[in-house]
Amino acid sequence: MIIGGGLAGAKAAEGARADGFDGRVVLIGAEADPPYERPSLSKALLRGEADPKSTFVHDHGYYAAHDIEIVTGHAAIALDVGTRTVDVAGGTAVRFDTAVLATGATPRRLDVPGALLDGVHYLRNLDESLRLSDAIRSASRVAVIGTGWIGTEVAASARQMGADVTLIGPGAVPLQRVLGADIGRMIARLHADNGVALRLGAEVAELQGASRVEQVVLGDGRIVPADLVVVGVGVTARLDLAVQAGLRVDNGVVVDEFLETSAPGIYAAGDIANAFHPRYGTHLRVEHWANALNQGLTVGRNVAGQRESYARLPYFFSDQYDLGLEYIGHAGPDDAIVVRGDVEDRKFIAFWHLNGVVNAVLNVNVWDVADDLKVIVNARRPIDPLRLTDASIALDELARGGR
Repeated sequence: MIIGGGLAGAKAAEGARADGFDGRVVLIGAEADPPYERPSLSKALLRGEADPKSTFVHDHGYYAAHDIEIVTGHAAIALDVGTRTVDVAGGTAVRFDTAVLATGATPRRLDVPGALLDGVHYLRNLDESLRLSDAIRSASRVAVIGTGWIGTEVAASARQMGADVTLIGPGAVPLQRVLGADIGRMIARLHADNGVALRLGAEVAELQGASRVEQVVLGDGRIVPADLVVVGVGVTARLDLAVQAGLRVDNGVVVDEFLETSAPGIYAAGDIANAFHPRYGTHLRVEHWANALNQGLTVGRNVAGQRESYARLPYFFSDQYDLGLEYIGHAGPDDAIVVRGDVEDRKFIAFWHLNGVVNAVLNVNVWDVADDLKVIVNARRPIDPLRLTDASIALDELARGGR
């Protein structure tokens, strides 16, 4: 039984079948569409450069061909660990031996006056991306609230579509919490250079309009005219089912390195899983595409009888205008950062390290280096920071531990 019709759920079904599981597999999803991947929703699909079907995890015939029962448009509403049953909206109850929770996340709502006006959009699912794409094309002024990944990617896409865009956020720079001040300033300049107006260090006090949104009122009284507002202020893991079932929940569904919850035979994967990571010796909850994909496959194999530790490094990517980046690993609050290359030129590699032990890396417009960077992070071996920044020393030499 797989509860959640997103990428993690689809990959769990795939992993179980690929590893030889020959029992019944039921995949339950609340959305009407079959499982799809989300990265394109804020990029190519939003800009009209991709067909919606290109986002589907598997083609139309995959599920029948692999004897996977897929139930779409019906959410699981109750999970009973004792009786091993799941209640599905509409009155159906399904029994199971083993279950995977992959219920994903939902966007945080903007809690200010006027937040329910027409013209206010959120972006999490396929339908929302398609509606937003149409809305941007007919809008004259777009305000994007939130300077994280969704906010910056939507702002870039809307600008590439020809919209007049203002990007609003409380931080001094975009993505400061993830990338730090210096790289965040580079992201801010990237958007400014592409014609985006920035309102940083700004809180939103109110959205105003007669019947639909017309302007955003900032906390200091400034007015941002907008006939379309996109809210991207983070997501909240969907934990209701896990809480109701009595599973251990702490910043997500707590799972071990094999992705098993506090209830034997119940697993969790994707956005909701707060999983113990052997590389970092702590639990991590990661809300990115690669985590859903790879945890899904691992949990599927474990359901099929394996005992595979999930040890893949966290990974995410973003494309904005002519800038592409990849982030590998997990930086801690005490990590220092050093850079190989020039942040101003938007072509560099940043290393987050603690006493020379590299915990995370970011490559920006530098390609075909991910394999070496993963080796460096996984090695947990101190490297002189001066060597990390010295472009004359090949990355593969650092990865091999050469001196």
